[in-house]
Amino acid sequence: MSELKPINGNLKLNGRLTIEQLNALPEVPIEGITYEQIYIEKEPICPEYIPPDESIIPSSKRSVVIDPGRICMPFGAMWASVGVHKCIPFVQGAQGCTTYPRYTFSRIFREPVSIATASFHEDAAVFGGRRNFLQGIRNLVYRYHPEVIAVVTVCSSEIIGDDIEGFLNEAWEMLEEEFGPEIRDQLKVVIIHTPSFAGSHVNGYDEAAKAFVKTLAKRRSPNNKVNIIPGMITPGDIREIKHILKLMHIDYIMLFDISETLDCPLRLPQKMPYYPKGGTRIEEIIDTANSLATFALCPDEGRGAANYLAKRYEVPGILGPLPLGVHNTDKFVKTLSEITGQPISEEIKDERGILIDAMADTFHYTMGRRVAICGDPDIAAAATRFCCELGMEPVAVFSGTQSATFAQEVWAACEEYGYKPVIFNGGDMFEWEDVVKKEKVDLILGNSKCVNISKEANVPLVRIGFPVYDRVGYQRRAYVGYRGGEFLLSLIVNTILDAKFPDDRVHQ
Repeated sequence: MSELKPINGNLKLNGRLTIEQLNALPEVPIEGITYEQIYIEKEPICPEYIPPDESIIPSSKRSVVIDPGRICMPFGAMWASVGVHKCIPFVQGAQGCTTYPRYTFSRIFREPVSIATASFHEDAAVFGGRRNFLQGIRNLVYRYHPEVIAVVTVCSSEIIGDDIEGFLNEAWEMLEEEFGPEIRDQLKVVIIHTPSFAGSHVNGYDEAAKAFVKTLAKRRSPNNKVNIIPGMITPGDIREIKHILKLMHIDYIMLFDISETLDCPLRLPQKMPYYPKGGTRIEEIIDTANSLATFALCPDEGRGAANYLAKRYEVPGILGPLPLGVHNTDKFVKTLSEITGQPISEEIKDERGILIDAMADTFHYTMGRRVAICGDPDIAAAATRFCCELGMEPVAVFSGTQSATFAQEVWAACEEYGYKPVIFNGGDMFEWEDVVKKEKVDLILGNSKCVNISKEANVPLVRIGFPVYDRVGYQRRAYVGYRGGEFLLSLIVNTILDAKFPDDRVHQ
């Protein structure tokens, strides 16, 4: 490595610098230091995997969470809110409670997302968030002219006991004085209580869905439509559900439709304030009280709204399962046909046949493969059944959010095929990781939080679920329905081929 040579009192850098040499520099050269000149040799913390103490592996024996498989409630509420047309989430909390979700949305969907904040500082912890709420709502209405504001509370607001409903009554008086009484017709406000310590993003989405229909739904004449609450699935998944409904000639209301808000076309010029053309309209949410039925595709993320519409307006609720794979999609399509009276189209039958044919073509690659599954309860349960349909053996199935139905669904699916996986209903990924590393596993199905575990265990990973932020285009692909199942099957088989078969034998 070249030595450093001082020239005219300054340091001229010839060659690459180690960290030690960099730290030893008396001053940074005026011409700067480029990345190419910095040499960093990464060394592993330990030469090989050292199993942890058995006594700390079960989360029930620990007072701390290690590698949680979930994030906060407000994020789920914001996800639902950005699927409503001209809706801006307003976070009653600190700036960080807004910055992190916006960053996460941008990582996953590669789209800018408008989220407002009350911008709590130290004074709000003492005096409460009333002043921040009033000023924030006023500025949001004045500058962005939204049709809906979704007020999302966070830990700090809930702990200090902010009276959000009382704040809103005061805000309405202030808005009417400045903008006129017609502001109540132009603007709707939905309050969503989501203290992070009370649940995960799954629970937050469920609370938001219930709050929207509870605030806006109204009884009118029957509309001969079905309500669809998709849950936290991709824009591509939502488009696939719409495709199935279109082939069956079924009218629908797609609630919290992110297919054209978090995957919208870039068309210039754009006016400010800019709103994507997509999203569920207010009129549609109001009309949900008059539909034939409500399908909560992810029960843990739509149960509250479906049950409310069933009890308040007698709209039957169908709680899952997520239509991923053959069995679950069959159940979804058959139930749609029974409720609406519409026949199952030949196109849908052909799509099912293509999936079945693809499974028959590739069974010798998937049969007997041992798989570990990680994700939110609804996607993990559906993926488990699909793996069973492919002849794969689920070894460890993990959900970061505790669910009343998750374990039963996973066990019922595996029992049909004679498998007995280890099921983690809640807890953290540290427990699940230990099983993955100890058992002989051929494949992992999970989100981007599984990447490090996959590398350490030397087990290939198929990305599915939420969050997936280290792949481009993931959000545009469909994994549900028959066509989505065929795509996921191809992804699984190709991953197995890359990891398990030499290049000259893949044809076998």
